[in-house]
Amino acid sequence: MKVCTDACVLGATANLSDATRLLDIGTGTGLLALMAAQRNPDIRIEAVELDEAAAAQALDNVSASPWAERIRVHRMSLAQFARTQPEPFDHLICNPPFFRHSLRSPDAARTTARHTAADTLSFEELIAFTTRYLGPDGQLTVLLPPPEMHHFEQMAALGGFFPSIRLQLHHRLGSRVSRHITTFTRMPNAPESSSLAIYAEAESAYSPEFKALLRDFYLAF
Repeated sequence: MKVCTDACVLGATANLSDATRLLDIGTGTGLLALMAAQRNPDIRIEAVELDEAAAAQALDNVSASPWAERIRVHRMSLAQFARTQPEPFDHLICNPPFFRHSLRSPDAARTTARHTAADTLSFEELIAFTTRYLGPDGQLTVLLPPPEMHHFEQMAALGGFFPSIRLQLHHRLGSRVSRHITTFTRMPNAPESSSLAIYAEAESAYSPEFKALLRDFYLAF
């Protein structure tokens, strides 16, 4: 999995204003870690990636960036990272595997990135890690399709985490919701809700809102 549009929106919208320590869980090629470093000059970032090839690309990308001193890439699972007993984080950010019941791709790396499995990253593991390593006032921001987000919210509530910010992402104006980007905290308040369309009605052009949001990251804008 390389760079995807949904993840770019996640990286551009996550509330990082007060964060000084961030963990990017399943960093892939380092996209979210790099966007966070670009957005917040005071943040220190740990990036965890299980897949060896993706972790190597993340390390290359981080090393070639202006923010290499503030990002550390760990080639390991979240469970292995937890065994290092890290200090608490202000923000956890994750685009987790999400297709729990659909057909798997013949590409093993793509399957690992998109499907939950006992040996990769489950929702239960993510919530358990959050419970232990997210600071008292910290935030967890997750990107998922609507059915999986509904399931994740139910599980998160059992762990004491509740939506505080919810962005509904549409492929184009007037289309159904394709993804939710939701921030969780320990405070059970009514979440702030908004929506964003990636494309205008004719899919040949990005929407003005999307272009404004990603202008600092997309060279085409």
